[in-house]
Amino acid sequence: MSAVPEDRNLKTLATTSAARMAPLATLPVFFKLAGKHVVVAGGTDAALWKSELLAAAGANVEVFADQYVSGFTELNASAVNGRVTLERRSWQPSDLRGAALAIGAMTEDRDADEFANACRAASIPVNVIDRPAFCDFQFGAIVNRSPLVVAISTDGGAPVFGQAIRSIIESLLPDGFRRWAEAAKEWRRDPVLEAEPAARKRTFWTCFADLAMRDAARAPTSADRVALLEAASDPATIEAAAVPVVEVGSSAETLTLAAVRALRAADVILFEDGVPPAALDFARRESERHCLAGPGKTPSNGSIERLVAANAGRRIVCLVCASPRDMAGLRDGHPVASAIAAAGKSVIVL
Repeated sequence: MSAVPEDRNLKTLATTSAARMAPLATLPVFFKLAGKHVVVAGGTDAALWKSELLAAAGANVEVFADQYVSGFTELNASAVNGRVTLERRSWQPSDLRGAALAIGAMTEDRDADEFANACRAASIPVNVIDRPAFCDFQFGAIVNRSPLVVAISTDGGAPVFGQAIRSIIESLLPDGFRRWAEAAKEWRRDPVLEAEPAARKRTFWTCFADLAMRDAARAPTSADRVALLEAASDPATIEAAAVPVVEVGSSAETLTLAAVRALRAADVILFEDGVPPAALDFARRESERHCLAGPGKTPSNGSIERLVAANAGRRIVCLVCASPRDMAGLRDGHPVASAIAAAGKSVIVL
């Protein structure tokens, strides 16, 4: 007869991947185009916008069309970052040679099919504007805080919906985030930071993100970098951190911004059985996940205590299911919070 596990109410999901990624309609990627050749076929307003976008990403854009709408001449003279060259003729298959991407602005299926087939024969990813059937990739709605860039895709189904979502995100991202993202690119090359162990680097960037969120209106300074390095090198930064306990409702939409930030920084996540799987999507893929007993059941306090103790020096977050109990009860009397406190960690409710 096999032995009965000591902790009946604990299931460890550290190596389970089934719930870590929902199906994706398309793969979001960010493609470096600086100095690369891109072909645009067509002189329409849509082609103008795509040409401007590609040039802003640093591409050398070659546009082929018999006629051009107003705006192409100005773009040819003053493209930002990249270059735009106008060829007053129709495209030819030989024009695709050496291109990294190709964009077509066609209204007829026959023309779109011809262009897409020529691009694919040359192994060039192709997009025919507003014609998903002829596209290998799509352009999403963009929030530009470069080098911080956010793209939204509806898989070509509802571009206007994507634009509406972009407006919401733009309202949440201060323009000052540009300066913090620029500083991050520079500081990432710091040899002192590069020499730190992976866990301390993660602490550095977690503290960096918290500081950027608080002080987005100002530019980061060298003094900030020094202070963050000192915090990342001090084990007490994590050891003294309280364990966030998050009460999750019926969907992940109930999570606060603070709760989402805590999940993104977590090394270990304890969650009650019944927490919506989508709530865990906010966590890093490599974070460890441990499933506890669900609401209405009594978790094994010993199990929680051992998990907290075994993960000393790591960032722990606990997700519990919403219930009629109030937040004061979660702080003072909830079994999960009590077990965390018994392990010597303070609790913060998010």
